[in-house]
Amino acid sequence: MKTSLLLLMLTAFSAALSAQSAKEEMDYIQSIFGMEKKAMVAEVVQPDEANMSTFWTLYDSYETQRKALGQKRLELLMTYSEKYEDLTDEQAAHFLKETLAIKQQHDKLLNAYVKKVNKSNGPVTAMRFHQVEIYILSEIRVAIAGGLPFPDTH
Repeated sequence: MKTSLLLLMLTAFSAALSAQSAKEEMDYIQSIFGMEKKAMVAEVVQPDEANMSTFWTLYDSYETQRKALGQKRLELLMTYSEKYEDLTDEQAAHFLKETLAIKQQHDKLLNAYVKKVNKSNGPVTAMRFHQVEIYILSEIRVAIAGGLPFPDTH
């Protein structure tokens, strides 16, 4: 499952950074990614039967907000990628400020939901939720970094 999730992420983010990528295509890829991600979260977190409904309600709320931040990040990176060759100091400052703000918003969001899961489902479930989210986020960041333009160093 991890392999298919990683391949899907790489495909999604490579397509997202392409100027020809259509919004419908990204929505489709994100919906498939969301199903794969949810299956992976279920496999790692394993919420107990008594609190399963509460966990998935919190998870769905978290995912809705995380996806909105992810969309902002993708749009920003697409614009950055398009302007890379002729980037001005003002544009670079804007991209940097926005990138850092989105990262901070995501970290704040994840921390808030880890606390909610801890309160409703206990520390083991909260730790597993945090673990799998950090893993997936790290893989996404690597996929995004691999799709960003870099000058030819050869």
